Amino acid sequence: MIPKLSFVLTLAGLLGPIPPAFGQDPVEVLDPPVYTYSIVARDPETGQMGVAVQSHYYSVGSVVPWAEAGVGAVATQAFAEKSYGPLGLALMRGGKSAEEALRALVALDERAAIRQVAMIDAKGGVAAHTGERCVPAAAHRLGKNYSVQGNFLLNEQVVPAMAEAFEKATGSLADRMVAALEAAQAAGGDLRGQQSAAILIVRGESTGKSWEDKLMDLRVEDHPQPVEELKRLVRLHQAYGHYLNARISGHLEEALKNHQAAERLAPEKVELFFWHGVTLANAGRVEEALPFFKKAFEEDIHWALLVPRLPRSGRLVDDPAVIEKILTVSPQKIETHR
Repeated sequence: MIPKLSFVLTLAGLLGPIPPAFGQDPVEVLDPPVYTYSIVARDPETGQMGVAVQSHYYSVGSVVPWAEAGVGAVATQAFAEKSYGPLGLALMRGGKSAEEALRALVALDERAAIRQVAMIDAKGGVAAHTGERCVPAAAHRLGKNYSVQGNFLLNEQVVPAMAEAFEKATGSLADRMVAALEAAQAAGGDLRGQQSAAILIVRGESTGKSWEDKLMDLRVEDHPQPVEELKRLVRLHQAYGHYLNARISGHLEEALKNHQAAERLAPEKVELFFWHGVTLANAGRVEEALPFFKKAFEEDIHWALLVPRLPRSGRLVDDPAVIEKILTVSPQKIETHR
């Protein structure tokens, strides 16, 4: 925690009680050496904001990314001072721009020379700081609605590659941020190699329900190719998002479109096909549902075992004739007593 600012913010009511002092531990103990590259960004159409990061540091997602709906996002790295996250968000929540918040924190940080921090606010304002003692290659670049930054990089091409990739990428904010990470890695990435990655995205405006404001929070704690693994998790997150939309949709055709989108994104997840079949069966379109059930049953017979158990929960129509019809495509005979 940056002591002076912590005290000021506490008096202003922006923070809770000041935690016990950490003492004067050396930098190596107090500040995690999170050498890394990252991006903070905002989607101007949706207002969504977030952070994506990769590092040869175990569990980088537990240190670098911070974000709050309707407020902003922060990436704190190099010899990382975690309090830049909550303090930066507190200042932006209190009305400061990203630039004002970062300037205030850096001015009160005795170890600013070893920090690298980037912030973006809910209006798209960006700010970044790369201390003069950060391990080279170290740099940041500000763009419209984003900032890319890195330290301990293999070369000076990594940060420009991230900026170019983000600006050229299409798709969701998550897709574009992952594209920036991929470009960074392709350009050389972290000098030490790869280990972990993370992505955190929040809504542009708060709903008042923090559990609904966090749209994506994915971490790869330890992996030989963390960016590729993070990209896979983002794809699955989007697929299951479509599946959930199908479940809550009040219109059958809209639900079916969401099922189809989920299956296109994650054709390897057989359960998505099973629930597509359930939606059709519940709508009285049992014949259309059979190929989806068949695919699931052939992959894993446990999905067939589930069919006669579902009506009790209301997830599947309670009609013995429908249950029997569905089970005709099972490769094994299934008992239907419940």
